[in-house]
Parts: sequence; structure tokens; C-alpha cells
Amino acid sequence: MVSENELKTIIEEVIKNLDRNNLGDKESNKSGGNSEIEAGEIPDITEVDLQKEMLVPEANNQEEFLKLKAKTSARLGVWRAGPRYKTNTLLRFRADHAAAMDAVFTGVSEELINEMNFDTYQTLCSDKDEFLTRPDLGKLFSDQTLAEMKNNCQSNPQVQLYVADGLSSTAIEANLRDIFPAIKQGLEGYNIEMGTPFFVKFGRVASMEPISECLNADVSCVLIGERPGLATAESMSCYMAYKAEIGMPEARRTVISNIHSGGTSAVEAGAHIADVIKAMLDQKASGLDLEI
Repeated sequence: MVSENELKTIIEEVIKNLDRNNLGDKESNKSGGNSEIEAGEIPDITEVDLQKEMLVPEANNQEEFLKLKAKTSARLGVWRAGPRYKTNTLLRFRADHAAAMDAVFTGVSEELINEMNFDTYQTLCSDKDEFLTRPDLGKLFSDQTLAEMKNNCQSNPQVQLYVADGLSSTAIEANLRDIFPAIKQGLEGYNIEMGTPFFVKFGRVASMEPISECLNADVSCVLIGERPGLATAESMSCYMAYKAEIGMPEARRTVISNIHSGGTSAVEAGAHIADVIKAMLDQKASGLDLEI
């Protein structure tokens, strides 16, 4: 049985062997200790910028290799220890995978929903497990829920904007506060009327179809969390459709994706979304029929 002190010694040795350029204080490591560990803290490896990290020893052209890494979020040049990953490469992989899992399995906080002053409507999914295993239920609502929605929300809006958790609650938490006012301001600049915004729990993209029919919206627009990956768990998408209806083909939807700090910023995306909605209303079209 490994004692607590022995376990602490093992952890210290692992941390000291990580890339000192990124994960620690060189002087502290040289002295044989790690002040952060002794204080009960371990450096956050997710703060390391992988695009600037160079793990290939004695690279022939380090400058050009870093230029290549700057163009992609792929994990290039992670190097190895024998046939295995280096320790910090493996730990970073596990940390990013954990972040992706959290994005899928946690919910959007009630604090954020209340802060945005959104009412919440739930699809036919009873819980997160059913939402993940029954995507068909994530686009449907009970008759009672639709009746409540119709009673509480403005009818016949030019634009019905709502938010759904989708497959990443983290994306909603990271982007909503910036993108929502940007869209609202853009629509106001075009004198376009926005209906009553709200939040859909356990919602899929196609939830816009019964919502559109219920409220008779000209354009339906959903901000939804994208399926997370190892590059980021904060990516949001915006799906829009003109006169959405149940059973409509995917070709009638327009999407703006990769809305996050490392892609299209939330503020920039919000302004662009308003421009696209304006084009939809002018052309009375969306998806492949929309010319932009």
C-alpha cells in the first residue's frame, strides 16, 4: 500500500519531469522542490498554448514547424518516450477529454438563464441520458409545453431567437453573454422585430420546427452548443431557417458554426447573424435557396 508521503513524492517527480518551459518555475525545479505542489496546487496544463509548444528535440527547422502548428489545432510534434506519449502530452489529452465530457453531461446554469431573464421550456427528454440516446425526442415538445410557450411568447414575430443547450453547456456559458446583445443590436439597426427569447432544455437543432409553427415566426434562430472535441468545448453554432416547419429538409437551414474564442468571436458572429437574418427576410428564403 502506497503511503500518502510516497504518493506525494511520486507526483512531485512526475511534475518535475514535465516540460519546464511551460509548466513550472525553472528555479524552483532546480532546487529540488515544487513550491506549487507544496502549497497544495498543481499547475493547470490546459493553460499551455499547444500551438506554441515545441516538444520535438533538436528539430531541423523549428521556426517553420511552429508556423505549421499555428495554422491548426491538431496536436503536432508531441514527440514520445520510447513507443509511448510523453507524460505531459497524455495528461493534456486526458484534461481536454474531461472538459469535453463535462460540456456534454453538465447543464446550463440556472444563474445564467435567470441573468438573461429567459423562461425555460423542456423537450420530451426527461433527463440528460435520454437526451443523448433519443435525439428524436430532443426536437419535440408536449402539447402543454407548446401551449405555455404560445401563451407566454409574442406571436407572429419577424425573428424568433432562442437558446438550446445542445451538446455543450460550456459553449452557452462561454458565449451567450456576448453574442445575444450583438444579435439584438444588429436586428434593431435593421428595424427588425425580435420575439420573446427563451431557453430550451435538452434541445436539438430541429426543435426550431415546432417552435416556428407554434409562434408563426418568419425566421427561427437557435443558438446551440456544438458537440465538443479535444480542441475546444466552447464552440457554439447558430442555425436559422425561414418559415421553418416540421419535417423540413436540412437543406433549408443556414448555419454559422465555430463560434468561440479560437474561431469566430461571439461579438463578430452576432453581427454577422443579424446580417444573414436580414437577407432571409428580404429574400424570403434560407439554406441553399439563400443568396449571400
